[in-house]
Amino acid sequence: MTEANSFEDKLKQLELIVSALEKGDRPLESALTDFQQGVVLAKELQTTLKNAEDTLAKVMDDEGQLSDLALTNE
Repeated sequence: MTEANSFEDKLKQLELIVSALEKGDRPLESALTDFQQGVVLAKELQTTLKNAEDTLAKVMDDEGQLSDLALTNE
């Protein structure tokens, strides 16, 4: 897998791994390799989501500087 894969590509690959593991018909060594790859994918996806969340929680002020978004319940 290359870094060029999109979020959606990685998510689809993770879904395929989970589906294959749920079937339970794979040799142990293969299942372990798939599980390890799934953990790596899950961490990459989590990092991507966290970065997106951090980006969306910032706003540009009048001087062009990023600042935290202040959410209110008004």
